[in-house]
Parts: sequence; C-alpha cells; structure tokens
Amino acid sequence: MARVAAQLTNFTAGELSPRLDGRNDLAKYSAGCAIVENMVIYPHGAAARRPGTQYVSEVKTSANSTRIIPFEFNTEQTYIIEVGNLYMRFYRNNGQILEGNKTITAITKANPGVITSNSHGYLTGDEINIAGVVGMTELNNKRFLVVKIDGNTFSLKDIDGTVINTTNFTTYGSAGTMNRVFEIVTPYTTAQVFDLKFAQSADVMYITHPSHQTRKLSRTDHTAWTLNAVAFTKGPFLDTNISTVNFTASGTSGSVNVTASAITAVNGGVGFLATDVGRQLRIGNGYADITARTSSTVVVVTTTENFANTNASTDWSLGAFSTTTGFPACVSFFEQRLVFAGTINNPQTVYFSRSGDYENMDANIGGTVADDDAVVYTIASNQVNSIRFMSSARTLIIGTAGGEFVVSGGGDNNAVTPTNIMIKKQSNHGAANVDAISVGNATLFLQRAKRKIRELAYNFDVDGYIAPDLTILAEHITEGNIVEMAYQEEPLAIIWCVRGDGQLIALTYQREQEVVAWHRHIVGGSFGTGNAVVESVAVIPTEDSEYELYVVVKRTINSATRRYVEYLHTFDFNESNNTTFNYLDSQLSLSKSSTTLTAGISATATTVPVDSISGLSTSGKIKIGGEIIAYTGITNLNLTGCTRGSDSSTATAHLVKAVTKEVVNIITGLNHLEGQTVSILADGATHPTKVVSSNQITLDRFATDVKIGLQYTSILKTMRIDAGSQDGTSQGKTKRIYEVTARLFETVGVEVGPDLNNMERIPFRTSADPMDQGIPPFTGDKQVEFRGNYDTDGFMMVRQTQPLPLTLLSLYPRLVTNDG
Repeated sequence: MARVAAQLTNFTAGELSPRLDGRNDLAKYSAGCAIVENMVIYPHGAAARRPGTQYVSEVKTSANSTRIIPFEFNTEQTYIIEVGNLYMRFYRNNGQILEGNKTITAITKANPGVITSNSHGYLTGDEINIAGVVGMTELNNKRFLVVKIDGNTFSLKDIDGTVINTTNFTTYGSAGTMNRVFEIVTPYTTAQVFDLKFAQSADVMYITHPSHQTRKLSRTDHTAWTLNAVAFTKGPFLDTNISTVNFTASGTSGSVNVTASAITAVNGGVGFLATDVGRQLRIGNGYADITARTSSTVVVVTTTENFANTNASTDWSLGAFSTTTGFPACVSFFEQRLVFAGTINNPQTVYFSRSGDYENMDANIGGTVADDDAVVYTIASNQVNSIRFMSSARTLIIGTAGGEFVVSGGGDNNAVTPTNIMIKKQSNHGAANVDAISVGNATLFLQRAKRKIRELAYNFDVDGYIAPDLTILAEHITEGNIVEMAYQEEPLAIIWCVRGDGQLIALTYQREQEVVAWHRHIVGGSFGTGNAVVESVAVIPTEDSEYELYVVVKRTINSATRRYVEYLHTFDFNESNNTTFNYLDSQLSLSKSSTTLTAGISATATTVPVDSISGLSTSGKIKIGGEIIAYTGITNLNLTGCTRGSDSSTATAHLVKAVTKEVVNIITGLNHLEGQTVSILADGATHPTKVVSSNQITLDRFATDVKIGLQYTSILKTMRIDAGSQDGTSQGKTKRIYEVTARLFETVGVEVGPDLNNMERIPFRTSADPMDQGIPPFTGDKQVEFRGNYDTDGFMMVRQTQPLPLTLLSLYPRLVTNDG
C-alpha cells in the first residue's frame, strides 16, 4: 500500500460539472469541487462562507412577483427600486424610503381601532409604518394599510387586509408617529416588470418596454420622483413614403385634420388606426402628433413644427414608435447618443438620437445630413433577429436572437455618424431577452436558451470578437435557466444570477487571474415544500465601500407567501469581532449601548451612576460583570429604582469605571419571521434555536448584541482525490483518507468528513472559554481524524451549519492507496 500526503491548495475552478468526474487530466480538476454551496470562491483561491442577508422590508404585494433595479445618481446617492404591479418603491442606505412624520394624537380600543392624526392626508390603501407609541405598543414598528374615515381619522388593516382589532391592546398613552411608504404609479403590470430595460444618466433613467411608451424616471430628492412619457422631437420615423398616396393637411398650424388619399400605404394597407393616437407624423418639413382618429383616412393632429402649406404631398412618414408599431424594447447610451432598438414591427432597427440631445430624433430628412444628426439603421440578416440587448463599451454591442453585432464608425477612433455607421456580425450564438453585463473589456451575455453565459471580447488573433462559453465546465449549474443577472464589481468581481427555479448562482470572474469559478447559494427558509426562492437581484455601489447585492426572496412564512427585499451583508475581511458576524438570512440585529460607572457601588445600592445614557432605554436591565440589574428610570446620569441581582444573578459590589452594558432577553419586532425556527448569535456565541411567536422570542440568557435569522448551511465537496499510488493513477483504486489538515483563515466552527452523515467537528472552544461568550476566530492549521472507510472515491467534505465564519484556504489529506 502507498502512503502519501496530498495537497489541495486552491478552489479557483469552483463547482465543476458531474460530467467532468472522470477528467482528472484537466488542469482545473484539482482546483475544482463537486459541490460549492453557500460558499464564495475568492480570486486568491480560498472558499469562504457567504455572508447572510439582512431583512429590509416586505414588498407591497407579496402575492405578486416583484423586481428590483438599481439607480445610481452619484457615488453617495444610490437607490434600489422595487418595481411591482403598477408601482415603484425606493430604498436607500439599507432602508425603505418613507414620507415625513405624521403625529398620532389618539388611538381607540375598538374593532376596528381608530387613529386620530389631524390632517393626515392618507388615502385608503396607503401603507404606513407606526413607531414611538406610548401605551399601545402593540402597534409599534409594524406596517399597516390605511382605511380612511375622514381627514383626521382612519382605521387599520394588516398587510393581508385583516382589520386591526385594538380592543385587547394596551390603552394608548401618548405620542407616536406614522410614515407613509413613498411610491409612484407606473403603467407596468406584474407580467411586464421583468421585461423592462433601462439606461441611466445622472438623475434620469430611461425605461423601455415594447408595449409602453418610453418613459423617463427622474429624481430631484429622496421623496421626489417622477415617471413621465418621453416626448421625442422630430422622430424617429419609418421610411419615407414612396407610393402615390398623398397626405393633405387642412391647416398649417395648431389642431388640423390630415387626410390620406388612400389607405394602401398607411399601416400596411389598413389605413389609420385608433392605436395611432399619440404617434408622430411628418409632412415635408412639418411635424405633428396624432391626437384623434376620425376614420381610416382622416386623423386629427397638433403641429409641433408648422406644415409648409395645405397642398397634397407624397413626402410623408409616420412615427416609428407607437401602439400600432410597438415601442422600443432596448435602450443604451453610446457616444453621447441615446440609442433605442427592438420595436415589435421593426425588431432589427436601431435608432440613435442626435449627439448630445437625447430626446431629439431629428434625422434631417430631406436636408443636408450633419454628423450629429439622428441615425436610423436596420441590421441586414438572412432571418428576422429581434434585438435583445445593447451594451456600450469601446463599441456598441448589439445582441439579437440570432447573433451578436458590433456598431462602429468604420475605424478604431471614428465616432458614429449618419454617413459612416457600420454594423457587423461577430458571432452566431444568439441572445436571450436579458440585459448583458460589461466586465472590463468583455461583454457577458446570456445565450438564447438561457443556459450559457458567453464572454464576448475582441481577439487580436482573429481580428474580431469571440464569445467562449463560461459555463462549459459547469453546465449543470444553469439547469433551470437564468432569468436575471447583476455584477458586483467590488470586492470580489462576482456575477450573480437568478435561476428559474429560484436558486441563486454566482460566478467569481477575474479573467486576468484565470479565475472562472461557479458557486450556488440556497437562501435560508422555505417556500412550500422546497427551498426559499430568489426572484430578482440587483447591485448598487456605495461610497468608499464594496458594492451591495439586493435580492427579492419568496418564502412561506406562517403559512402565507411572503416576498422580502433583503441585502447581502458585506464581505468581512477582518473577522475579529464576534458580535459583527452576519451569517443568517433575513436577519435582524439588536445592539444595546454600553457605558461605565463614574463611581463604585455597593451590593445594595439602588442607584447606578454612569458616564453616559446615550442609547439606553428609559427603563430596562444592565449587566455589570456577572450581575443583572433592573432599573426603572434615569435621572441625570443615574440609573434609578435598581433591583439588584435580578434574574437569579448575584448582587455584588462594583468598582468605578466598571463596564455597564444594557441587556435584553426578550426580542420583539420579528413579525417577518412569525412561526419560523430561527438561529441566534448572542454576544458572538451561538444560542439554541427558538420559534418566533407573537413576533418575539425569549433568549435563554441576557445579551447585548443579538443576531436573529434563518439558518443556512455552507458545504464544500472536493473532486475525487488523485494521489497516493505507486502504480499510475489512484483513480478507481481502493483508498482510505485517515487524517486531514484544514488550513483556515478567521474561522470558528467547522466539520470535515467523507459525507454529510459522517462529519467530524473541529474543536475550537476549550474548557477555559466561557460558554456564553464567543471565541475569537482561528487562523492556522487544524488537524482532524477522518472518518473515511476504504473506497474508490476519496471525497472530502467541509460543512458549516452555525452562524459563524468559515474561510477554507487549503486541505492536506493523508491517505493510503491499495495498488493491488
């Protein structure tokens, strides 16, 4: 038997396809894994437990699919936009944007309870958040729907529409504020929100959908957003009429009738349609908007640039964007032009605005063409290929259902003009109807069948663009199809993808380091009998920090379907403080204040002098050393009405400057996890799980810093080990791994074993460590006896189930192989 010590030094190939199980000849085989679940591959080579998600808010209507999109005004003001059925809501600084405070002056104990707030301004159906109520605290920190009674009073329903009965609530005392959730109305239905495409410049975002007029989302303040239809200037227009049909205007300006001599050249021979209302029309050098249809040959128009005369003219054209022809499906900025493409009737046509004038589509028809004029260009191909995306890089990349094209000005440094525009086909893969992502010098797009992500980049060897498949080594990972993608550039360059079955998959992508590593993420919780479902993903940058990933997650909570907006916590590269660990999903955090004694106190003192009361509750409990002290009030810098040694702790004397921490054991405000079994991290140490009941849990011990959320499991499974044979390869030979050294970085709590039923927990805590306190993360080597038997596989698995960090740098197994 051969005895050998092997090494797995990195995991930069990520999760590999089961179809590569026999390809140990591949260079990436030893750096690949059979499973990478809820682990992130670092470009350095390590595999680390992904951070958990923080709960932000429930979407407006949990019964409907909801999308999120990013909005970046500047480096300091970035937003996430919740787009649902006929509305938009907005998020900033990890919270939902609310309107200003309204003051509560009374709440009745009745069914339904009635709130008084003078001149509240709310309408039935508005969603509000209530906080700061004294007395009837059952309403605090919860969301409700308004049922308006009059201008000063209203009753409440919960988010599901159930009337709020306050009869058995605590009597209202005083105070309380309300904030309405800020939202705006949109024309986009639930079925349409995932087909929206958008392009942004500063505080304006252009949004397209083939069934809706292009709209412009503008922001002037956090609670000042507008969504208006774009009124394009002078176009764009379809081809100029070449038939004998003429148009005659009844006047040259204002509201006039336009009569067609026949219907044969109008709308494919059917004449004017009711859907032409709102469409542009050109006669000679005059322009107008159609405001009404009288018949198939007569429409009413309002001029935007006067007609030259009332003579019959065959020099006319109709607008390219309308309900009749369809509206653009794609939008992008390129070389100071706003570019649209993909209408229903002209799916291969691209429309460029005038240079520097985004809403001016004047192509100077019939005049002398200037370089800054608008451009209309139809891609020629052997088949109809709808344009699916446009991506602006050194050139404008256009993805269609049948291939990929590049737009240029005919030379490396030539700007696109009406006279030099060139659109050349580069590949024939075809694109899905999902926006592409620009990463460095490459454009990553989803192929037509939604199973492959391709990397379109210029290649000097072929003097053109090539598009290799980034899923070739992990084709299984996209089973279920990709429906949305987002790129998190900082800190690890990860492309996050939503799969059709709700699983979140990700690609660590750093081409210059030859790192293309896939990993899968199953978010905590469940939906029905399966896993929680991720429905949408978006990324926004933050000031001087890493980019933030937001998700919409669908779960079954308390037997009801809930959709939550959550964000992934930042990657902590310095896991030194246990109280800052964030490894739970849909997490909420509680952190109480600390202070110090300004004078020593005896074991019987009923007043505790402290140097600061900032952040302390007006009444509560504190912990000094091992003693829990309850207090009932605060006078100046003294905690008064103290009960010493409360909650079975022992009263003792304490010295000046002793640290005083406010502690709690009842955690409220967990209504978003009602009925769920939650995992807990209390003061940096794991705590037994609890079930949320009546929006709260009771801890087994008092704590200052508490993290509560849904547990998820991180798993890494290596490929079959290929080492330890004296006679060729060890693949297929009987072997046994008897010991493994795991090289770890800032890790607490991890298991190693041959399969999930035979895991050995690596010890980190010693008998000298207090059980109610966290232990510092460990960096270094941990050696563990391996529970493997003799077999032909040689798999190793690493697992983390606790809300604690895990970064696996490498594995060093020792094994024996039978060469007989």
